[in-house]
Amino acid sequence: MSRLKGVADRDSRTGFRAERRDCGASVPQGLLKAARKSGQLNLSGRNLSEVPQCVWRINVDIPEEANQNLSFSAAERWWEQTDLTKLIISNNKLQSLTDDLRLLPALTVLDIHDNQLTSLPSAIRELENLQKLNVSHNKLKILPEEITNLRNLKGLYLQHNELTCLPEGFEQLFSLEDLDLSNNRLTIVPASFSSLSSLVRLNLSSNQLKSLPAEISGMKRLKHLDCNSNLLETIPPELASMESLELLYLRRNKLRFLPEFPSCKLLKELHVGENQIEMLGAEHLKHLNSILVLDLRDNKLKSVPDEITLLQSLERLDLSNNDISSLPYSLGKLHLKFLALEGNPLRTIRREIINKGTQEVLKYLQSKIKDDEPSQNNSVTETAMTLPSESRVNVHSIVTLKILDYSDKQAVLIPDEVFDAVKSNIVTSVNFSKNQLCEIPKRIIELKEMVSDVNLSFNKLSFVSLELCTLQKLTFLDLRNNFLNSLPEEMESLIRLQTINLSFNRFKILPEVLYRIPTLETILIGNNQVGSVDPQKMKTMENLITLDLQNNDLLQIPPELGNCVNLRFCNSTYTEKPMEV
Repeated sequence: MSRLKGVADRDSRTGFRAERRDCGASVPQGLLKAARKSGQLNLSGRNLSEVPQCVWRINVDIPEEANQNLSFSAAERWWEQTDLTKLIISNNKLQSLTDDLRLLPALTVLDIHDNQLTSLPSAIRELENLQKLNVSHNKLKILPEEITNLRNLKGLYLQHNELTCLPEGFEQLFSLEDLDLSNNRLTIVPASFSSLSSLVRLNLSSNQLKSLPAEISGMKRLKHLDCNSNLLETIPPELASMESLELLYLRRNKLRFLPEFPSCKLLKELHVGENQIEMLGAEHLKHLNSILVLDLRDNKLKSVPDEITLLQSLERLDLSNNDISSLPYSLGKLHLKFLALEGNPLRTIRREIINKGTQEVLKYLQSKIKDDEPSQNNSVTETAMTLPSESRVNVHSIVTLKILDYSDKQAVLIPDEVFDAVKSNIVTSVNFSKNQLCEIPKRIIELKEMVSDVNLSFNKLSFVSLELCTLQKLTFLDLRNNFLNSLPEEMESLIRLQTINLSFNRFKILPEVLYRIPTLETILIGNNQVGSVDPQKMKTMENLITLDLQNNDLLQIPPELGNCVNLRFCNSTYTEKPMEV
């Protein structure tokens, strides 16, 4: 039934105003009659320059049909009307709204987009039931503070206005789930935004933002963040802790560095095209376990690291219009549906192959992997005797990036001077890849209280020493391209390990100890000789998201793996015959 409180001059018999207000041809009486029954009124595209009074008073005045029909049939009981809950007045010529808006307190949806509004009335505060407000494509320069009283508001659409700031108390819109502020003139995002804890989608694109507040990480439910077309030069590292983030748009900014995303395990799309990014490193890729789309077009990249193969779920990769002269052949191992390379000075792939499309490029890169193996072996022979003292320790990486890097030296051991260089500095990442190590350096135990990432790939390791098992803060471990066929039971003490790469080794089974590391989210064990996995033990790995078994000796994937509810990617190709699922 209609709400009748606080309305003067009512008919004593009905509680409605007796005065009749003519809406003219702009709003037919039949439309109002239908709205009283449905609770919804659509007046879009009617060339209105103002909202007729009969609309504001639809649940207040006695309707015209009451004077023409005195029937008491159920179909004609006009007084049993429904409160108006949805009002659409979009695509008109409205320049303002009156305070009579308060006469529609039951509204849950108010859509006034595509008008010429320069302000909103303070009476909007009385629409306490409002859940969706669309004021996009108007001429708003400011918002009234009263808008912060709309505590039930879930969707607020303010795109394509002229806003330069937001009112005090905006963070009190605790129920907001979808907020679109794109195409305005905002120069700052208030730190108080962190209080918008229900926000799932935030669009800040096409403004004049030069930075984002670190407090943005407080939006724990945020899945979609669009900051395209701003003036951003950096991204706060706190953004990397947003565990719910799935879509991130940073195109057309001034970014020179790609941020790391250690906690963004659910990130599916990363768009950073049209920036000034010069380097793409392993540290940028190793945590993107769920990434499907990676847009790096129109930057200043000169190379693509071998670690691109860590992105086992990647489907679309855009590298067009960079300065890339060659690609790692390992890129051919990915199962890409789309690969864009145009606009690069590529010298290692003929233009005719690129013009044939993604699948031909991948086939070419795959064919070159085996061709390249002899030359890699020759290179090892020629440089194996290089003295460690000839290679300087990168102290800058230690102090600035917290990385202990002694990679690609073809060294048979890690000299003491490398560990000595750490001194009192904090090191979180160790990279000893592309050497000829036959064992893990014992002094790595000195870093057990700080290191979270260790890369020992492309060495000659035949066993994992117990020193590695003491790194209790370890979250990422890369052991691919070695001679390993087992892992020590002591590795179960790595209680924070999330990602392990064992590809291109000599494993015949999935190491038992892995089943006992509950924090594991990604296991890459492709290109081994694994003949079976235990589905019952696999079911206990509740956090496992990615399992790569491609190019092993498996003849059948146990159907029970389908019960692993979080397992999002299980990729297998076979050396003997196709696997039956």
